[in-house]
Amino acid sequence: MPVSDRDIYATAKLVIDRHGKSATYYACGRADELLDQGAVEGAKTWRRIAKAMEFLLADSKPEGESSN
Repeated sequence: MPVSDRDIYATAKLVIDRHGKSATYYACGRADELLDQGAVEGAKTWRRIAKAMEFLLADSKPEGESSN
């Protein structure tokens, strides 16, 4: 059963709250671990979470601050 966008964004928010600026690294690392274990669908889910984090973190920057 596919994970809903709502669940992806909720998880992204929780991981950001816990890991701060390193949240995306955490999610990508988790995806890599799952891929190494052969859990392809789990890895895809964590990649979606990482993409959502990038969006949420970029959206939370103060005006005038660049994304780089």
